[in-house]
This record gives sequence, C-alpha cells and structure tokens, in this order.
Amino acid sequence: MFDDFSKPLADRMRPVIVDDYIGQKHILKPGKPLYEAVVAGCLHSMIFWGPPGTGKTTLARMIAKHSEAEFISISAVLAGVKEIRTAVADAKKTQLQHNKRTVLFVDEVHRFNKSQQDAFLPHVEDGTFYFIGATTENPSFALNNALLSRARVYVLNALTQDDLVEVLNQALQDKDKGLASLGIKISEDLKQQFASTADGDARRLLNLLEIAVELAAAKSSHEITEEIATEVLSGGVRRFDKQGEEFYNQISALHKSVRGSSPDASLYWLCRMIDGGCDLAYLARRIVRMASEDIGNADPRALEITINAWEAQERLGSPEGELALAQAVIYLACAPKSNAVYMAYNQAMSDVRQSASLGVPIHLRNAPTKLMKSLGYKKQYRYAHNEPEAYAAGENYFPNEFAGRQYYHPVQRGLEIKISQKLQHLKELDDKERKKF
Repeated sequence: MFDDFSKPLADRMRPVIVDDYIGQKHILKPGKPLYEAVVAGCLHSMIFWGPPGTGKTTLARMIAKHSEAEFISISAVLAGVKEIRTAVADAKKTQLQHNKRTVLFVDEVHRFNKSQQDAFLPHVEDGTFYFIGATTENPSFALNNALLSRARVYVLNALTQDDLVEVLNQALQDKDKGLASLGIKISEDLKQQFASTADGDARRLLNLLEIAVELAAAKSSHEITEEIATEVLSGGVRRFDKQGEEFYNQISALHKSVRGSSPDASLYWLCRMIDGGCDLAYLARRIVRMASEDIGNADPRALEITINAWEAQERLGSPEGELALAQAVIYLACAPKSNAVYMAYNQAMSDVRQSASLGVPIHLRNAPTKLMKSLGYKKQYRYAHNEPEAYAAGENYFPNEFAGRQYYHPVQRGLEIKISQKLQHLKELDDKERKKF
C-alpha cells in the first residue's frame, strides 16, 4: 500500500516553508521576530525548548532552507566529540569551497556533558556555523551558561487540539506526500479522538494515523472505523516526563492547588501524575510534606491522614491504593491553611546555621554525676509540673544569647486560633512574672 512512500508519514509531512508550519503562533506569525528572521533568511544561534513532537527539528530544517544554508544534523544521544569534530570540519569545508553558511542542528542537546557543549563555543564565536539545539529539558538547568549566552531560547508549546486536527487533515488531503490518493475516510469525532490521544505531539498523531490506515487496508477498507480507532488508540497515556521539566511542573501544580484550597484541581493534578506513571511513594512523600508545610497545626489531623494514606497505598498496592492518596489530597485542599510551622522551622534553622555552637544554659543541663552537680548543672531548674498551670512563667529555654526569640506565629485559622490564644496567655504570665524583678 505504501510502495511509493519509503519514509514514515510523519517524516514525509514535514513542512518546508514557514507558511505550512502548524502551531507555535506565539513565535511564528507575521510580525514576530523569529518569523521575520526565518522569512528574511537571517540566521542566529538558538535553542528550541519544548516537548516531543512540537516541530523543533522541522523548524531547524526550515530555517536552514530559507537561509540557503547547509544543514548538518547530529543527535546527542548517539554522537560524541568525534562527530562534533566531523561536523566542524564539514562546516569549514562548506564555507571555504562554496562560501555557504552552515546550520548545525543538535537534537537532544541536553544529553551532551559540559565539555561536549563547550566544544561548540569557539566555532559559534568565529562563525564556522550557526548553532541550533533542541531540548525537552529546561535550558537553565540542562545547558551551560556559556552556550546559553550565545543562543536565543525559543519555547515551543505542545500543539493544541485544533493544531493536531489541522495536521491530520493536512496529511489526509496532501496529494504528493500524504494520503489523499488513498481516499481515506474518517469521522470528525474520530479525528478529535486521535488528536486527544496524541496529547500535543504531531509525530505521535501521524504515526497513529499511519497505523490506522494500514489496519484499514488489511481489511480491504478505506475507512478508519471506530473499531480500528479503538484498537489503535487504546493504552495511550498523557504527557509525563519523569524527573524532567514537566514532572516538576506537575508536582508544583499539585502542591499549589492544595495550598490554594482547590480540591478539584488538586485531584486533577494527582490523577495526571498517577496516569503518567509517577512513583506513588514519591507522591505520598510529597503529600505528607504538604500536610506539615501548608496545614500544620491549623489541623494536625492532616498529617495523620496523609501518613495513613501512604500506609494504605503501600498495603493495597495499585490501583486500589491510589484512592487513599486521593482522599488525603482532597482533605488537605479543604483543610484550614497555615504555614506557621514551615516558617518557624526555616527561621530557627537559619539561626542555627548562622550562629556559633551556643552553650546550653546551666539550669537546662543534665546532671547525672556529682561533678556536674557541683558545677551548677540543673541548678535553679523549675519543674513545670510543679508550677501553677504546669507552666514556669518567666523561664528562659533558649541559649542566653537568643533569649526572647519567637519563631512560631500561629495564624487565625483552624486549631491555631486556640493555640494562639494559649500562647498569648502564657506570654502574659511571663510578662507578669518578669515585672516582679
């Protein structure tokens, strides 16, 4: 059926001119700097940062074509210093013999280590080639500052549902590179299903379409039926880059949704991460952290509930255990919020790290030996249970240099309202005691 087409559909359908490029209108529409630079053939080194299937390689090829430049492509997954040297030699040869510019495209550039990335710098500086790197990782963390300073970063977004339907229609209607000659029929509803399963990835979409066409051909049909679509699209998962940029974006969204008291959004992000294959133990740890960081003593039950959910998930396994995590997340989102414990901990830890090893006051020291007792250890210590209200009013429990420090400031929400009232009462007892001296 595809005797005339030796290349995969996704490769055949790569646009070669900017006006055929679908998506990324935020950088590729008339008036935008990158669009105008491409159309005018003005080259500069750049980094394309975005998820898979958003057109990074296609855009690099298109830029080289519009600029009438030689295009050299290497992959950081497969290449090393040897391949970099070969690319440099080829670029110099092209420049010397043909007086032609070269675009060196490095796919998955974040896979190169620091020394490998540094190898590009002198050749970018002297104009041997224009560097275009493609990465799915945040360039701020994945690339050297020296390389970043010599290239402009362009962010490519996952394609929208409408973008993907447009890509699909383009493939079905193209007479030269696409599937128009096959007369493929597919309903609008199924097009939407294909676009949804592709999850912003045009390459994935076209691969799914190609498989569906082959299945239809095996049944001597030109129609992609619902049965074929179900067979092709089953088992798809949403975009989730474990330990990558998207991973941290999603856990951040979950945490902020809980903090923002949105149970529905919290549940959505939890399900996104579960669906994407996130380690459930990692999720459980983060949820327990949220209980202390964002709820704290406003509702101490939150910590107990999250630990119980973690234990339930470990005992039940998947998929039964995920429901316990969902219950905990919803509880946290609905609970009264307080970051008083979190703030108090950070302030106390800051004091500890920035100060010397201050001594324990004599009256707080343990005195298990006669020598220690003779040195005054534990002398004048007031046993709180023997004091009125079981509180030694006016006593200092800090190192002497830090006497009077206050880290914990309860908020006026949940149980911390009562905690605040109690601490205020104890402060009044302290003030009353100190006035005696």
